[in-house]
Amino acid sequence: MLIKEILSALEEMAPLAYAEDFDNVGLLVGNAENTATGVLVCHDALESVIDEAIAKNCNLVVCFHPILFSGLKKITGKNYVERAVIKAIRNDVAIYAVHTALDNHRDGVNKIFCEALGLKNVRMLVPKTDFIRKLVTYTVAENADKLRQALFAAGAGSIGNYEHCSFNSAGTGTYRGNDHSNPVVGSRGEFMQTPEIKIEVTFEKQLEKNILKALFSNHVYEEVAYEIYALQNQHQHIGLGMIGELETTYNELDFLHFVKDKMGCGGIRHSAFRHKNVHKVAVLGGAGSFAIGHAIRAGADAFLTSDLKYHQFYEAEGKLLLADIGHYESERYTKNYIVDYLTKKIPNFAFILSEENTNPVKYL
Repeated sequence: MLIKEILSALEEMAPLAYAEDFDNVGLLVGNAENTATGVLVCHDALESVIDEAIAKNCNLVVCFHPILFSGLKKITGKNYVERAVIKAIRNDVAIYAVHTALDNHRDGVNKIFCEALGLKNVRMLVPKTDFIRKLVTYTVAENADKLRQALFAAGAGSIGNYEHCSFNSAGTGTYRGNDHSNPVVGSRGEFMQTPEIKIEVTFEKQLEKNILKALFSNHVYEEVAYEIYALQNQHQHIGLGMIGELETTYNELDFLHFVKDKMGCGGIRHSAFRHKNVHKVAVLGGAGSFAIGHAIRAGADAFLTSDLKYHQFYEAEGKLLLADIGHYESERYTKNYIVDYLTKKIPNFAFILSEENTNPVKYL
């Protein structure tokens, strides 16, 4: 099996288009055309993890956090990033990162977080925007059904729990072909008024190439009239963080002990107690201070995230319990999910969970 075949499965699990613009996801080091000998899945692709991969005959390391985040102008081995990259290149070990591509997925990091806490009735906390596109095109009635089905097959028309969604309206198209034209209806040089069907479908932006290919391949016109718009609509099934409900309502102290146990926290920093019960909980794996307002507006009793600064605890404003459970701790089950996914997707290949604990934060 080639490395690129495994990468294809990873992109199904966490489409790279889902990643945030600031992020660096996908294949960071290595040649996708090489034959895969084994895959080691880890949280951070540190030098010690590369050593582990070499020892276990794995030439692909799948990590959650990208070891290469900002550009490298020199590779001299002076820091932990450069040392890991040098060792990977020397030993022909490829590195692939998923990070926010999996953060934003409905079954990704935050769903895993919710499942660890047993949250029910979960939904996105910060739905992704600027991700939905709309295609509008026009064709004759005889071509309309074939064209719609081709667009659906390419991924258009999926909205939440519904597929094959479109809006269709009848109208009149006008045109006059020049001497080089070859019109399907009418003759060149003749002014035409033709009954047409206007077809409107939405799609996720990463599908645009496939959508246009389906459009041009299945449209009967010589010149295909179409428009693509960027929509402001939120994507309710892609985004950062989630909010759900606990099976058991806790007082605040018992809730924090429950979280500490479930997430294996070395300690939890939190805002002042409100002396109210906790039932509705918002979570965001990794650094999530930007979503405090979202959690408040969503009616959360508590918001669990990490990397909160001193003054950000004030932003709780007495409206919820704000808890920093630790960056690694909030994402700790992610690598297990990746191994489980790949094992089910490609059952006849060796996917190994790294034994390295790469959490850089220690507790006294």
